[in-house]
Amino acid sequence: MSLRGGRGGGGAAARTAPDRWGYIGSVDLSIEIDREDDGRWIAEALELPGVMTYGSTREEAIGNIENLAIEVIADRITHGELPRSALRVSFRVRSEQLAGD
Repeated sequence: MSLRGGRGGGGAAARTAPDRWGYIGSVDLSIEIDREDDGRWIAEALELPGVMTYGSTREEAIGNIENLAIEVIADRITHGELPRSALRVSFRVRSEQLAGD
């Protein structure tokens, strides 16, 4: 998540002045994807600790993690932990490993 201070750490180029959360604008999430020995795919949103999903295909795992990450961010907005602007989310698949690598 592109934040300055607050949850998630990291940073991003400032487009506007940070808000009270140290927020710059949109949330940029890195997705790490890996294939398990049993053939399932696991995807993790690196900036949201503990947010992981499985899928029977690579595309399903990526779609599942995007949906779950948005739900987690929306919940944090609802509870005042993040500003409404945090719903501007972008995803980037960071890396992937194939079983046996």
